[in-house]
Amino acid sequence: MEPNSSGGLRLFSASSMQAPSERPLPVSARMKARQSFKIRELAQAVESAGFLTLDEQAKALGLSRSTAWTIRRASHKANGLSASIINRMLAAPELPPLARTKILEYVEEKGAGLYGGSQKQRRKFAARLSIEKLPVCRETESTLLPEHNGITRVNGELS
Repeated sequence: MEPNSSGGLRLFSASSMQAPSERPLPVSARMKARQSFKIRELAQAVESAGFLTLDEQAKALGLSRSTAWTIRRASHKANGLSASIINRMLAAPELPPLARTKILEYVEEKGAGLYGGSQKQRRKFAARLSIEKLPVCRETESTLLPEHNGITRVNGELS
C-alpha cells in the first residue's frame, strides 16, 4: 500500500510497481536448479508409486527418514546425491521402477557434468557407484547405465 494525495492509502497495482530487471541466472544456479528438479522428480516417482508417508518412502528408497525427508524436499546438499546414497537406493528391494529410472537419469546427467563438478569429481563419483553389481530391472533397462571403470551393461549382462 502507498499513500495517495488525499492522505488515505491505496493498494499497489501491478502498473505502479517497476518490473525487476530479468537477468539470466548464472550457469551454476541453472545447474543446481536442474539438479533440484531431478531430485524432486525422484520424490514424486516414489509418491506416485503409492508410498505416501515418510516412513514408507524411506523404506522404499532404502534410506533413513532424515535422508528421505531431504530428498522429499529436494533440498539435498550442495553436491546433490552422493554415490553411497544412490547405491543404497538402487539396492532397495522395494524401489519403484519409475524411481529407479529417475535415479539412473540423475546418475547419467551428473556424470555428464550437467550439475557441475570438475571432471575429476565426476570420475570419482562414477568410481564409487556400484551399479554393475545390482540386478537389472526390465522396466528400466536402457542405455542409461553409465560406464563404470570400463564395464558397461549390455542387455543385462556385463561386458
